[in-house]
Amino acid sequence: LPGRERRILPRRDASQLLARHRRGPTMSRLFGPVLLALSLLPASLMDGQLNTRAPLEPYDLLFDGAVEAYYKGDWKSVILNMERALRNKGFIRRAKAQCRLQCANRTAFGEPIPGLGIPLPGAGSVEDLGFFQKVLQRADCIKTCELEKLGPPSLHKISEEVELEFQKRSPYNYLQVAYFKINRLDKAVAAAHTFYQANPDHLEMRQNLEYYKMMAGVQDTDFKDLETRTHMEEYVKGVRFYTNDKFLPAIDHFEAAVEEYFTADQECRALCEGVYDYDGYNYLEYSADLFLSITDHYMQTLNCKQNCAVELATKSGKNKPVEDFLPAHFNHLQFSYYNSENYEKAIECAKTYLLFYPNEEVMNQNLAYYSAVLGEERAVLISARESVRRHIQQSLLEKELLYFGYEIFGITFVDPDAWTPIDIMPPKLREKQKAERETAARITEEIGNLMKEIETLVEEKTKESTDIAKLVREGGNVLYDNIKVTMASKSLNGSQRVVLDDVITDDECRELHRLSNAAALKGDGYRGRPSPHTPSEMFQGVTVHKALKLGQEGKVSLKSARLYFDVSEKVRTVLESYFRLETPLYFSYTHLVCRSAIDEKQEGREDLSHPVHVDNCQLVSELMDCIKEPPAYTYRDFSAILYLNDDFEGGNFIFTELDAKTVTAEVRPTCGRVVGFGAGKENPHGVRAVTRGQRCAVALWFTLDPRHKEKERIQAEDLLKMLISPIDAEFQGSAKESAPEKPPVEQPEPTEQPPAEQPLAEQPTAEQPPAEQPDPTEQPPAEQPDPTEQPPAEQPEQQISTEQSKMDSATGSEAAETASVSDPSTINSSDSSEPQTADLGAQDNKAAISAAVDSHNGKEEL
Repeated sequence: LPGRERRILPRRDASQLLARHRRGPTMSRLFGPVLLALSLLPASLMDGQLNTRAPLEPYDLLFDGAVEAYYKGDWKSVILNMERALRNKGFIRRAKAQCRLQCANRTAFGEPIPGLGIPLPGAGSVEDLGFFQKVLQRADCIKTCELEKLGPPSLHKISEEVELEFQKRSPYNYLQVAYFKINRLDKAVAAAHTFYQANPDHLEMRQNLEYYKMMAGVQDTDFKDLETRTHMEEYVKGVRFYTNDKFLPAIDHFEAAVEEYFTADQECRALCEGVYDYDGYNYLEYSADLFLSITDHYMQTLNCKQNCAVELATKSGKNKPVEDFLPAHFNHLQFSYYNSENYEKAIECAKTYLLFYPNEEVMNQNLAYYSAVLGEERAVLISARESVRRHIQQSLLEKELLYFGYEIFGITFVDPDAWTPIDIMPPKLREKQKAERETAARITEEIGNLMKEIETLVEEKTKESTDIAKLVREGGNVLYDNIKVTMASKSLNGSQRVVLDDVITDDECRELHRLSNAAALKGDGYRGRPSPHTPSEMFQGVTVHKALKLGQEGKVSLKSARLYFDVSEKVRTVLESYFRLETPLYFSYTHLVCRSAIDEKQEGREDLSHPVHVDNCQLVSELMDCIKEPPAYTYRDFSAILYLNDDFEGGNFIFTELDAKTVTAEVRPTCGRVVGFGAGKENPHGVRAVTRGQRCAVALWFTLDPRHKEKERIQAEDLLKMLISPIDAEFQGSAKESAPEKPPVEQPEPTEQPPAEQPLAEQPTAEQPPAEQPDPTEQPPAEQPDPTEQPPAEQPEQQISTEQSKMDSATGSEAAETASVSDPSTINSSDSSEPQTADLGAQDNKAAISAAVDSHNGKEEL
């Protein structure tokens, strides 16, 4: 929690810190990395030389110095040492890459040796000497270059522990606290955001970022990733412009991304030419001969170089790379150039894409169309980009060597590229891998089936007593004399259902309604999307913790925020008693929400305000089934909605069958009414369209498992304890004058954090473009040379759609929004078969509720 200090590293004196970085002598190696360069590397990376004569200070010592300064509260020293550590680490990376590229250009293999011709190792002893002369010259060049730029090699031998800290971006965790302490909010926000991008499950940093967003003086531009690679940054910007049909700026960014990609690829490949990783071998027992040891090291180097494609295609904090990352650039470019009417470039990019996938049907159609528009004579003179052709040729040669090593020496190689031609892999290896994949798939399937059976048995055992209690013991005391049980499960044509009235008063309804409009944020809980369920309505919400924080800061009435907390607790205790639960209910999520009709979008509307869904499983209405597995909130056991008003049109709550069409009961919201129900597949539910006005309610979800208690609820309880403490009386009196400046979490926590059980607003990620394209069936304009040619179509973006669907399915706060309605128009249709809703509140204060009843089975088909 903000303000809490917990140390993650023990205090160490200077001698301990120094001892950690002083190691004994390392094993001397007879051979440096053998670099069989296929062609001369361009000197583009040689710009901006990194020359220095003074020894570079080791960044692990700077890191330890910063940690020590952190514990002493010396914030300026933390910033000075940690920034220098980051800077020196980057310098070492660039210097090593430049030295290796520079020396590769100076001592390239294949140059004639006077009197000997071209050196070919293995042709004879003299030729071998010529080859290894180049090896020794390159080793000497690299050693001299690195010594000049970095100092002695032993100076920069970094422990695995410190390397891991930098991989986890821990320095930015310390920096955000230090910058906050000296009131450099822009720097603190950037450091926090940078750390969070690589650690998206870090709960405390997420809370810090939420806090920073509410602070005065913090700009949206401050939330930037300081470690973003240039090529990925340009690609993300290009995708954003592309998605918004702004093709000219998209072209600029995609072209910059391609250029930066090859620069980063060369650097990555150069850094692969490092020391040999014995990978399970004890180096004292390693006894390979000359050429076998060269083979081992070179295969490891080539494997690393191939993996650069994965490293460069992976965004911060993501486990998987963007699929077909490099080809995707030219897919986007060909379509962008087409929309900009630059057919020469469109043809060039289409041909470049076809280098990766020569038989791609859609791209070949695009190319034919562009050629017809420009003219076949001019189109045939345009070639694919030579840099990409060389990149593919080099990569394929590397793959052939790696597959050879795999087949002969058993050195494992997993091809990272989907575009590799099938004939690159030897036939015997293809058959072997096919058999291994089939065996692995069969074993995986068998293990999966076994695990499901075990999970089912365990779940059935743990839920058995609870389920019996819920089914048999329903109908307990509601604890308050004024609360009335208006309808129970039988009247609502289902099980584990209840409607309660007069749970809160009219004055309390009005106060909570005012709070919702004062504190709620548009799209809260749905990544800021103001219309997450339907484009015809505006959604806003606020959690109980956020409401109390706003009350603490004087931005809303603290009394109203406390009422929000107390009312939700009242509903919990009433449901717990009514359903006669033997174990307590815990809050899973609490949300004060309002849905407002957008007047200009109501004409011809047939959708729902909230699609029919189930709260703890994924509803598959076509199969009449509900799958209880993530991303559904499987731990939720009960749900409730407390309504605050009825001055709107539409918005009735409905229960349905698993087909999401057959309405079994319908409830009209009124002030103080609660609908409570079990969160399982027995209660699919939704909300009819709100066609006029604003519908507000407190949505509540509960769990019987204390492991899934709402984190924000715990924070709200702690905040309330602080607010009612006598020590804080003076603080509360001044809260309305100025918002208190509460520091973020001071202690960096590089250890693993438990995943957030509560859906919170996530950091935005770059949205991938849809497969937006000219219709392949559409005929080209009349003036085109060949009216039979089809216009171009954008390539399908498999990774893009997958990532977006994951983001959509994993987000949501009001319910497990994983369900869908097969035909929502049938629910909203108002024909003669719609259930009649009796007006029970106008005359006798009874609930305005109707149960849809059919003469055959007590249910109504709509």
